[in-house]
Amino acid sequence: MKRGYRLLARWLSPLLLLSAAAVLATDAPVLRVAYAGSMGVVMDQSLGPAFAKAHGARFEGVGQGSFALARLLAGKQMQADVFVAITPPPMKVVRDAGLAGRAVPVASTRMVVIYGPKSRFAKDFEAAAKGEKTWYEVLRQSGLRIGRTDPAVDPQGANALLTLQLAETYYHQPGLLKDIAGELQNPQQIFAEPSLMSRLEAGQIDAAVGYASAAFSHHLPTIDLPDEINLAQPSLQEAWYGKANLTLADGKVLKAQPLVFYAAVLTDAKQAQLAADFVQLLQSAAGQAMLRERGYDPPHGEAL
Repeated sequence: MKRGYRLLARWLSPLLLLSAAAVLATDAPVLRVAYAGSMGVVMDQSLGPAFAKAHGARFEGVGQGSFALARLLAGKQMQADVFVAITPPPMKVVRDAGLAGRAVPVASTRMVVIYGPKSRFAKDFEAAAKGEKTWYEVLRQSGLRIGRTDPAVDPQGANALLTLQLAETYYHQPGLLKDIAGELQNPQQIFAEPSLMSRLEAGQIDAAVGYASAAFSHHLPTIDLPDEINLAQPSLQEAWYGKANLTLADGKVLKAQPLVFYAAVLTDAKQAQLAADFVQLLQSAAGQAMLRERGYDPPHGEAL
């Protein structure tokens, strides 16, 4: 009989430990962060897990286009504790709705040409990266599949178009934007932001004009662009970036701004202290190191 009890205890002990762990996991506070979709890798694989471990919390991240998230938050269709967006306009949507106060810069990035290693045009892109071909002539080739996000809801999609518009002037190439992108909201090129890099990796599309940080996080090859068109230098806002603007079919005007990521604690946060701690992590030396390891540049500019 005693042997039977010992066997039963041996079986029950792991189950009891698992049950206790499940209870603890259920009781752990949940931090919800809505972030620009291009930050998925650094949020879900670096910052989120590190924060959860340090604070005994659970991290729940939602990555989408910054404008789409801003509208969902402002319309009370989504609740989050922290909002991390790229460029000021999406943050302004949330602030105008009374859902955020001060927003601090936490990282920056730049526009590059990203290409898929499985693309049949990969050799052409490699030559362009070495300066042996012009990147825009490679993108103009017949049959090349370009991917981008919807400029109406995602700044990365808008910035891809604005970069091409700036390139028209910089390289003296009238019509370059239309040659490469077609219509501003060309359905054959538009994909959801979280899937864009994976499509490049899989060879479903050949190239994209996107964020260097996203390409770095996914180990995808890139072609650097001149400062005058890569939207990375605040000092060039007046002389170059500020002159780029496009109008979508619905009347929305797209304007170029330096690519800075801003973070804010939301006023309806259910975990206000955890939210403040997470923003502090983003600004800390440890957080900046995680961002740098994923290809992000230091933040530029002042708080909003």
